Formats: sequence, C-alpha cells, structure tokens
Amino acid sequence: MQIKALACELPSESGLPFSHYTHEDIAQQAAIRGIVASISGATVWRWLKADAIKPWHYRSWIFPRDPQFAFKAGRVLDLYQGLWEGQLLGPNDFVISADEKTGLQARKRIAPTLPPGPGRAGRVEFEYERHGVIAYMAAWDVRRAKVFGLCERTTGIESYHHLVDLVMRQEPYRSAHRVFWITDNGSSHIGTKSIARLAQWYPNAIQVHLPVHASWLNQVEIYFSIVSRKVLTPDDFADVEAVKNKLLAFQAYYETIATPFEWKFTRSDLSNLLAKLGKYQPRPLKTAA
Repeated sequence: MQIKALACELPSESGLPFSHYTHEDIAQQAAIRGIVASISGATVWRWLKADAIKPWHYRSWIFPRDPQFAFKAGRVLDLYQGLWEGQLLGPNDFVISADEKTGLQARKRIAPTLPPGPGRAGRVEFEYERHGVIAYMAAWDVRRAKVFGLCERTTGIESYHHLVDLVMRQEPYRSAHRVFWITDNGSSHIGTKSIARLAQWYPNAIQVHLPVHASWLNQVEIYFSIVSRKVLTPDDFADVEAVKNKLLAFQAYYETIATPFEWKFTRSDLSNLLAKLGKYQPRPLKTAA
C-alpha cells in the first residue's frame, strides 16, 4: 500500500528533478524511504498493474472555467436522455450534434503508401507535397444515428448555414416540432446572435450551446474520432477533391452500419465530477497589460 501511495505522488513533491516515476524509480525511492530493504522494478510494475496505476502516463485536460458549466452541460446531458426543461421529448423532436473538422490538408506523399505484410507494418512516406486545405462540417442525429456532412473551403457562418440547410430541408426535420442543435462555441455558431440567427433560418430549430472547453460532451466528436482513424490516417491524398470524396463516401458507408452511441454520462456523473474538481483551484489566467 505504501508503494502504491508513492506511485500516486508527483516526484516534485519530494524534491526530485523529474516529472514522473518509472517502476524502477519507485523501487529506488521505496528503498531510500525505508519502506522495504530492497525490491525490484519488475515487482513494483506487477503490483501497480493489479490496480491499473500508471504514473508514467499523462493525459491533458482543461479545468472547467465557464461559470455556467453545470447548467449548460446539464441541458445537453438531458437532451441525450430525451428530456428538455424537465419534460420528455416527443416523437417529433430531434437532437442534432454538430461541429466541424478544420484544416484538413491534402498531403500527397512523394512515394506510394505501401500496405502491411507478414511481420511488417504499412509504410507511409514521411515527405509530402501540400495540395490545399478543406473543412468537414458534420451533423449527427443523436437518436436516429444519421450523419449529414459536407466539405467547405473554410468554416464560418455561411458554411454552418449550408450544413443547417442540408439537414433542415429534409424530412422529418423540416416539419418537426423541434430540432435541437448542440454546438460548441466556435466562431461559426457562437453566442446569442447565433441562437437568434438559427431561429430566423428555421423557426423550429433551437441552438443549445455547450460550455466553453466542453467538446467532449458533443457526440459528433465521437464520429469525428472514427473518421480520423478510418479515413484521415494515414493522410495520403492527391488533392482536396480526393479528401472530400473519401469523407463523403465513408459518411455514406457509416450510415449503413451506425447505431446510436451508448451515452452513459449523466447529470449525476457531471455533479460527481464537478464536486471532485471543486477540491482543486486552478491558477488565474494572466492577461496582457
């Protein structure tokens, strides 16, 4: 237990000049502190593995800074559970999760990409030629597992309008009671002006903003992660038209196999998470003089 506790410390807390422990570091520190007379790094690794403790691994994260984080995130989580303002959604209500992948480069490798073989990984030439950049706009119907998408030269209000049109001009959305559009706070759909603008475009459309730095609550990001793995890696495209064609072809294919994402994170989980984070206070951001 003492060795596992040691593994869960930051080395800086003990004045050590490195950022994370290895199993060998922990074995050495355990002996120095008198926890044991001696112990091997392999034994430490085996003990830590039993509890999935990996002090040599790190993940980046952003501390919630939006003062309305709980309220905004809660509304989105309610929509995923089929609720809006405490009332069940009706059969003619729909929930759309939308966003864009920006800066998708058409990189033409200077040598052909080679497939994998026995005992050999696939090979991608490191050097490439740039042949333009596009953005991929996508909207995911949370409850129906349908995806809509298009490619634009750049993002912005006009590009977002094209995506909204693509969805809202089709049934059942055109004649729906309500269509909730969940988005982040990107420049294409930010602020109260965006809410009013969407309602002007389509009176039955309701913009629902996520808190700042909460894209992990946007279900379309799950789809984007699939696209990144299945379509954009490795990135070897002759031109932007090739990128576009592959994205839209995958989109059509994915619809044939897609099912709604099994979203398990609820308001209760959010409350527990924020309570846990409440124990830590982030440093105030410095502003330019």
